[in-house]
Amino acid sequence: MASNLFSLDGKTALVTGGSRGIGKMIAKGFLEAGAAKVYISSRKAPACIETAEELGPQCIPLPQDVSTLEGVKALTAAYLAKEDKLDILLNNAGAAWGADFDEFPESGWDKVMDLNLKSPFFLTQALHGALTKAGTHDRPAKVINIASIDGIRLNPQETYSYHASKAGLIYLTRRMAARLIRDNIVVSAIAPGAFASEMNKVARDQSEEVAKRIPGRRIGTDEDMQGVAIYLASRAGDYVVGETIAVDGGVALAQLGV
Repeated sequence: MASNLFSLDGKTALVTGGSRGIGKMIAKGFLEAGAAKVYISSRKAPACIETAEELGPQCIPLPQDVSTLEGVKALTAAYLAKEDKLDILLNNAGAAWGADFDEFPESGWDKVMDLNLKSPFFLTQALHGALTKAGTHDRPAKVINIASIDGIRLNPQETYSYHASKAGLIYLTRRMAARLIRDNIVVSAIAPGAFASEMNKVARDQSEEVAKRIPGRRIGTDEDMQGVAIYLASRAGDYVVGETIAVDGGVALAQLGV
């Protein structure tokens, strides 16, 4: 029935970068859609624990820095100590770095590429068994990668590693999707535009000014992000394989002159 298309009843999810911003929005949305448990992870333990307490008893904190393979393995071990399968993995943890071309540092390249591109791959790999155990032909498990419209179009800022990582993540989503569908795991991605967050302080602090440059004339809301994430995570998105959905109020299209 249509009323059940967007239900996450009984599902278990893991959201990286879940203590704030887009990750927190989605974790909250998953719980409101009926998820039985939503595990959230973030680098800063106090923030992770505080957000879990705010979202309620079905939200469980697993603080961990997934920017390294050691952190990925530690998070996987912590999750598997509590659960033997995983219905939904949301790879959201990310970083950005901006600097002039002639001054862009290796540290700003490696930090962003490791967290934005390397970690989603290796965390999905580490949790492959748990995802496979959860998925069936009728109800596949889900991996949702949080990319960015900066992986689709250029912004004016010199964020070289961020652009490269998010463009790479969009194509990595397709490559993983092609392989993992045989294990009843559907991989897809979301490319957010302007949402108020710690990473996007401009949208957070200058929302009215930013909105003037968006065809939809506003920045994204929690509900905008929750809606597309729940769609992809639920039965409604079971047949959407390898796609990246831009949630940006029309910004990427506007650059094309549409």
